[in-house]
Amino acid sequence: MPSRAVLFDFDGTLADTAPDLAAAVNRMRTEQGHEPLPLERLRPFSSAGARGLLQAAFGVKPDDAEYKAMREEFLDLYAEHCCAQTRLFPGMEELLRELASRDIRWGVVTNKSTRFTERILAHLKLKPDCVACGDTTPHIKPHPASLLHAAEQLKLPPASCWYLGDDLRDMKAARAAGMRPIAVDWGYHHPESGGPGSWEADAVIAHPMNLIEHL
Repeated sequence: MPSRAVLFDFDGTLADTAPDLAAAVNRMRTEQGHEPLPLERLRPFSSAGARGLLQAAFGVKPDDAEYKAMREEFLDLYAEHCCAQTRLFPGMEELLRELASRDIRWGVVTNKSTRFTERILAHLKLKPDCVACGDTTPHIKPHPASLLHAAEQLKLPPASCWYLGDDLRDMKAARAAGMRPIAVDWGYHHPESGGPGSWEADAVIAHPMNLIEHL
């Protein structure tokens, strides 16, 4: 079925949010008397949000007693500066223009909460045709609920939608939703998810504009 919509994961796929996420967790480290960690060390964990960054920066996992309070502190700090350094990935603006010229609709499907997603989209002056966030449906990726919700918003069959992501869970969610999964090579690639070539995506693209040849 021809593509009628392209859906994007947010962190690590559409936008480079890692600098602001890393800054928030490094503020926590500094306040606790630790040295800040280099961005490149934290970047691979950024797709997993608070869970990934708290583990990378402090070794704290969701089952640990201190996790809940640390997560709330991290989110409060991130909220203060979530738009400071976040930018679209190179080539993404050109891709969105090309999709518009072809009358292909686009949207965002992310595990990020609505309060951050909407602020950053407004900051980037983006107006997607649909948005599904981590608190939009009862389940988050790799469950397909949010992707199916986006297709419903667009009033399109899932098979006519492509989903781009930088994590194995994105590919699993796309397949479960009946969408075409496309892995991106420029994302964060959490160490536990392996490389894009191992995710059984329909394609792996190295630059946003490479998507056009597959459409």
